[in-house]
Amino acid sequence: MKSEINSSEFSLDFTDLQLLDLLQRDAGQSNLQVAEQLHISPPTCLRRVRRLHALGLIERQVAIVRPEVVAPLVGHGLQALVEVTLERQHAEALDEFEALAVAEDGVQQCWRVSPGPDFMLVVACSDMPAYLALSQRLFTAHRNVRNVKTFFATKRAKFSPHLPQLAHKPENA
Repeated sequence: MKSEINSSEFSLDFTDLQLLDLLQRDAGQSNLQVAEQLHISPPTCLRRVRRLHALGLIERQVAIVRPEVVAPLVGHGLQALVEVTLERQHAEALDEFEALAVAEDGVQQCWRVSPGPDFMLVVACSDMPAYLALSQRLFTAHRNVRNVKTFFATKRAKFSPHLPQLAHKPENA
């Protein structure tokens, strides 16, 4: 993944935006299926997808697992939303906690937020003992963590990584 993307070095046309929108909805389609939906040739489609990857606009392609279907096979697990407030909020302290959180496999998402807590984490663990072990590593053992507030999920009504603004035609296209 590219860390810094300079958008002045490239531009996106309407087909690129449609392609990004389509891939966000279902990246598991074949190149031929995507090309047909966008009314472009398969080689053009493949070239554009490779360009979007090379530019760093597509971070990665993943499968989104349905927890309610997997649960009977591996257990329901535990999902939590966690607010974390640090004692000191200078850049180095924020970077240090962020690095610790993103290195933790059970942390699915890590957001710096404002105002309120400093971080919101989305956490997935196999059970409560696993969550307690994670909380020991991330919160209790970390001297700069002042407050932690955990909300345990009871139901996932929606999950989507889709950025809806990509579906709209740009004004200059």
